[in-house]
Amino acid sequence: MNITSTELQAVFTEERPWGSFEQFLSNAVGTVKVITVAPQQRLSLQRHALRDEMWFVLDGPIDVRIDHAEWQAKAGEIVWIPRSALHRLGNAGTSAVRVLEIAFGHFDELDIERLDDDYNRVGAPTRR
Repeated sequence: MNITSTELQAVFTEERPWGSFEQFLSNAVGTVKVITVAPQQRLSLQRHALRDEMWFVLDGPIDVRIDHAEWQAKAGEIVWIPRSALHRLGNAGTSAVRVLEIAFGHFDELDIERLDDDYNRVGAPTRR
């Protein structure tokens, strides 16, 4: 687990007779999605003003950048992205990689500021 912020205090593990569970969100405004990054592709270098994010790596490895820190996250690793932090996911591998993303706060795709993008989408998105 790689949780880099004390803001993620809601995450806890509870033991049960059959094993355990990790709780990531409880009675809070949030959005949950699974991101699939195709082989040899990466998301834009971006930041958000209205939300924090947590990534739970389902498959791995996957390249992660948070501000100036870069590393390869493994399956099962948790990564915290505080609002306004620059971040990016990339897949240098040969198979698709999935990441469970939980956004804490107001979720709106218009809250993406792209600073670098392989698909010419630099800047803030506009309504379609």
